[in-house]
Amino acid sequence: MTTDLASMLNVARDAVQLGTRRLKTQSVRQVTAKGIRDVATDLDHAVEGEILAFLAARTPGIDRFGEESGGNLTTPLRWVLDPVDGTLNLVHGLPLYGVSLALTDGVRPLLGVISLPALERTYWGAPGIGAWRDGTPIAPSTVNNLPDAMVAIGDYGTGDDAPERNAVAIALHAALAPVAGKVRMLGSAAVDLALVADGTLDASITLGNRDWDMAAGVAVAQAAGAAVTDTDGSPHESRSQTTIALAPGLTGDVLRVLAGATVGTRYAPDRRATSC
Repeated sequence: MTTDLASMLNVARDAVQLGTRRLKTQSVRQVTAKGIRDVATDLDHAVEGEILAFLAARTPGIDRFGEESGGNLTTPLRWVLDPVDGTLNLVHGLPLYGVSLALTDGVRPLLGVISLPALERTYWGAPGIGAWRDGTPIAPSTVNNLPDAMVAIGDYGTGDDAPERNAVAIALHAALAPVAGKVRMLGSAAVDLALVADGTLDASITLGNRDWDMAAGVAVAQAAGAAVTDTDGSPHESRSQTTIALAPGLTGDVLRVLAGATVGTRYAPDRRATSC
């Protein structure tokens, strides 16, 4: 299927705007547990339903996947949506959450749109086309020294793999604390990646790579000119174990810190070839 990325980017922006409007005008009324330390709200479901219905009408030939309702994750071309990335931030009134929508080809994201309603910001971009925040072109920071860098680390994990993932996250915090300018944990991959794309953050490290969490932010960060890799420095794709987005000048230093913090775990650079 031939895809006009510029046209699809406009469709994605229109779709995300629907969710943004709902998040700005409605409040959470119901919170439901969906796993250990993980919840969904009535707004997650409402935003997802509205956006997926819009995409079905505008692009009927493209499959759709939503975090809450599922869908087809095997077709080469598909929309992937996280209706509220950072749901617990939303529930607690922390304004670091967003709507995250990507179009992917099954290997990498083709484009992404992220809206951060409480911050009044919308990011969009496609590799090869460029990236924007509210219509202004964006680029990653030019920081190239880790002691000058602000680095975000993704949230602690839940589920069966949480013990190993969280041990690595703790080791990563310990390794970065004495050498990085500042370390932050914001609780939303969409926020982390958008802020790397516009240079607010200098790097973002997430020990994971679920399409609905990462694809839109990866597309925007790449389009802006950020380096986005796996732990071993290989280009990021859907099978990557980790999602590392950063100012290009920080790549070597950050990957060296990661290598030390992940020794003996499935996130180690030398494990990638056998674990993917």
